[in-house]
Amino acid sequence: MSGFQAGEKVRITSCQDDPRAAGRTGRIVDEVPPGPLTEGRWTVNGISLLIGPVLCHTSELRPA
Repeated sequence: MSGFQAGEKVRITSCQDDPRAAGRTGRIVDEVPPGPLTEGRWTVNGISLLIGPVLCHTSELRPA
């Protein structure tokens, strides 16, 4: 699994959790790789004022 680090800026290519986030950028919140609690999805925040934190699979994210 590709890893990200807390604070890293990412581009959301798609987002099953909230499709409105697709095409936007945000920052990784997680300090450690995601586990069973989030079903292997990364927490991304800072997307927009109208979109709260979302959970995205690694395949839905790209470095920004």
